[in-house]
Amino acid sequence: MALDTEGDSLHHYPERLSLVQLAVPAGEVWLVDPLALDDLSALAPVFAGPGITTVLHAGDNDLVQLKRRHGFRFESLFDTYVAARFLGEPALGLDVLLERYLGVQLPPSRQRDDWSARPLSGAQLHYAASDVYHLVALKNRLSDELRSVGRLAWVEEECTALAAQPVPERAVDPNAFAALRGARDLSLRGLAVLRELHDLREQLARAADRPPFKILQAETLVRLAQAVPADRDALGRVPGCTARVIARWGDAILDAVARGKALPEEEFPRLDRRPRPRVAAIVQRRIEALRRWRTEAAPRFGLEPGLLLPNRLIGVIAGASPGDPGELASVDGVRRWRAHTFGAELLAALALA
Repeated sequence: MALDTEGDSLHHYPERLSLVQLAVPAGEVWLVDPLALDDLSALAPVFAGPGITTVLHAGDNDLVQLKRRHGFRFESLFDTYVAARFLGEPALGLDVLLERYLGVQLPPSRQRDDWSARPLSGAQLHYAASDVYHLVALKNRLSDELRSVGRLAWVEEECTALAAQPVPERAVDPNAFAALRGARDLSLRGLAVLRELHDLREQLARAADRPPFKILQAETLVRLAQAVPADRDALGRVPGCTARVIARWGDAILDAVARGKALPEEEFPRLDRRPRPRVAAIVQRRIEALRRWRTEAAPRFGLEPGLLLPNRLIGVIAGASPGDPGELASVDGVRRWRAHTFGAELLAALALA
């Protein structure tokens, strides 16, 4: 069963799942409207049924939406994006892969459309159906290619992990403002102003049903916290505060700045500035040895370095220091295909550290 979804994150806030597209190998396509249905649980057996493989392309976001919001479980997955990466394809867009492997041209992209608007146009319906119509055939072609180079089991293992990966509820981070670029260069009072502005933007975005970046860009928030404008004239001199922004939200912005400026010092944001954990010298040597191996091996196997051995795994393997293939395979995230194919080389690299 081929699967794709469309959301409205460029136009509304919070984002809504706006369309679910399904297709079967025989060529039948269904478009399901989540905005017209209170309950999508009837689709649960479509994805969780025994013997059913759900085929997606770059399906991370689709899976997050369907697992988190609807509690769906997937019996088996095949992601054509993942498959193409393991074939060393330089371009991974669905349009490129369909043309390369099936000689099919997709209609022009409509990814920036507001998919929550109704009715959908004929062009939108055609685009939505085209995104899933050829996916099963593409899976079959990619599977043949992977089988011929001995990598089909690699992709199947990665997709099994993707299917099983839990998606916890998104936690509200009270210090999300501190993650904005330039935030940690501000004074504590500047951080207090930024926190007020960040909270204001969230409130305005929800009230206006618009994505936060369409209210105020992140860099504009930081500039406002640096400039701490006291009136509309000063506000107008802050890049990003256009006449339209000031007309709609100028008073609210100035009030937020004033609240941050008026906070007593004991109520300033206190950010945990943890020092980077110290890495033991032997572990650092192992990390460097694994990176050297990856640099040499990636072109030899025709794989992206980050796919062959992600940075996260390099640190985990270096810390675990496995002594044999069995111990290597048991390291979280290594996967059987890495341990079986590259295990001897990885252990040899570690031994040189």
